Amino acid sequence: MPRPTVHSTPFGSVQGVPVHLWTLDSGTGVQADVLTYGASLHRLAVPDTTGATASVTRSLATLDDYTAKHPYFGAVVGRYANRIAHGRFTLDGTEYHIPANDRGHALHGGPEGFHTKVWDATEGRTGDSVSVRLTLHSPHGDMGFPGALDSTVTYTLDTSGTLAVDYAGATDRPTVVNLTNHAYFDLAGHGDVLGHSLEVEADTYLPVDGDGIPLGPQAEVRGTPFDLTAPRVLGERLGHDDEQLRRAGGFDHCWVLRGPGGELRRAARLIAPDATRVMEVWTTEPGIQVYTANQLDGSFTDATGRRHERHGSVCLETQHLPDSPNRPELPSTVLRPGETTHSRTELRFAHLRN
Repeated sequence: MPRPTVHSTPFGSVQGVPVHLWTLDSGTGVQADVLTYGASLHRLAVPDTTGATASVTRSLATLDDYTAKHPYFGAVVGRYANRIAHGRFTLDGTEYHIPANDRGHALHGGPEGFHTKVWDATEGRTGDSVSVRLTLHSPHGDMGFPGALDSTVTYTLDTSGTLAVDYAGATDRPTVVNLTNHAYFDLAGHGDVLGHSLEVEADTYLPVDGDGIPLGPQAEVRGTPFDLTAPRVLGERLGHDDEQLRRAGGFDHCWVLRGPGGELRRAARLIAPDATRVMEVWTTEPGIQVYTANQLDGSFTDATGRRHERHGSVCLETQHLPDSPNRPELPSTVLRPGETTHSRTELRFAHLRN
């Protein structure tokens, strides 16, 4: 049986700091390319049931494209993924201010979040898997967050074709942490994902206001376009006349997953229109943000010149719930000295196991 391999190649530099592209090859058909810039999942090539291989993630062509302002293609976002209302939260009696970069609110850690950093990288190997371990030191006060935070993101690819992403962090003073990957998925490459079917293991979601901030308590998905308790065609769901869909231009909402956070369980299943690729998302996180690329407008292209259009892909961001630092009723994202935060997300390709 072929053995998995891992190697790196230069991908340019940012202000004199070298950037590398790490290639993880399962030896069985699946290959992942990871950039040290933004700890980004640049490419994830997966064969379909006919044996044809294509990337199931949308990417950008060059490092210059990644360092320019873009909607987080494949990046690890942090120190706090999703939104913090008005860029403010109070921790242990002290109010902290994060630069607002989205309609008056802080999104994905602020304008110079983790997606703009060059991470350090080391490789790892076992008998049936290979990995790249990326580390980043975020000093106290970085983007307004308290505490010096040391983060680790490890991508591991094994011979089954499963790509696991492990997130860990430790701090020297109390802070808040919520890391996720912002890959844009398209299992078919047909130009949009409206024919894809999506199932999410959740009975409730968080309705939002016009700025994407949760309005309040969880709402039942039953009887709404947000009912993805069985596989639903995305185009059919997005076609509903629904105020929540109008506000976001599609899905840009967090579903609250069944089962206790901290336990690895299936969160979502995405199915290509012809079912030649089926991706399952497994996670220990309490929620998953589904975003149907509502703001993409063709301004960004990949290395082949293909434009990234509205509803041309879908993000499945496993994470804690948005604005949790201001919502004591939600699972806590507070990390204190002496503690280590850890979460795991796996991308499994069910059609390769049949």
